[in-house]
Order: sequence, then C-alpha cells, then structure tokens
Amino acid sequence: MVTVAEFGDKTFFTPLILAMRHPRRWVFLGTWLALAAMTLLAVVAGKVLFELLPPLGVRVLSAGVFAAFGLRMLWQAYQMTPQQEKEEEEEALRLVEQAEAKGAGRGGAWAIVWEAFSLTALAEFGDKTQIATVSLA
Repeated sequence: MVTVAEFGDKTFFTPLILAMRHPRRWVFLGTWLALAAMTLLAVVAGKVLFELLPPLGVRVLSAGVFAAFGLRMLWQAYQMTPQQEKEEEEEALRLVEQAEAKGAGRGGAWAIVWEAFSLTALAEFGDKTQIATVSLA
C-alpha cells in the first residue's frame, strides 16, 4: 500500500533527480536510510498512539485519516491541470538544484548520502505514506 502511494510523490521524484546527477549507489543509500528512519519513526509513533487510545479509537482515527487523505487526493487530482503537474515536477527539480547550488553533494560520497537522506526525510515527514505507516503500526 505504501509503495503504490509513493509513485508520483515528492519522495519519488527527489531520488530520481538526484540519481541523474550523482552516483546511484550513494543516492540509493541515502534515500534508503531516510525511508528506514522515517518508517521506524512512524512505527514508534503508531505504537505510542495505540497504547494511548483504545483499539476502537485507533481504528476510527486511522479510518478518518485515510478517508481525509483519500478525499484530499481526489480533490487535488480533480483540480490539477497538466500544467500544474508539470509545475510540481519543476518545483522538485528546483529544490534539488537549490540544494546543490548551496554545496550539497560536493565533498564526496558521504555528502551525496547526506543530501539524499535529508531531502528524502524532509519530503517524507508528515506525508500521506508516513501517516499510513503510523496507522498500520
């Protein structure tokens, strides 16, 4: 479920753009570490939430969050024109270019890993897939 939700997301485009500019293995490592850390954070948050609320409350909250995100995505898709879709892709590219202009990715492999990690983690924080992972946990 989470994998399918990632297609076309900022978390999908950021590593794609980075892999076009840097060695893929370092981009993969940084992206993988960020997604692993964010998934771990989501699972811990889900576990804490589960312990604070009764099981029925967790189910109702999860269903509500999924419904809200689903309706929001449908509404955004309904309103989005092909031009706006292209603008979102260009925005992701612009963010990567800004990071690189400030020196991200220079300084060897660890700089590339850090760039991929930080950009991916920031794109993923509070994203629908992270909320989904919290709910599933």
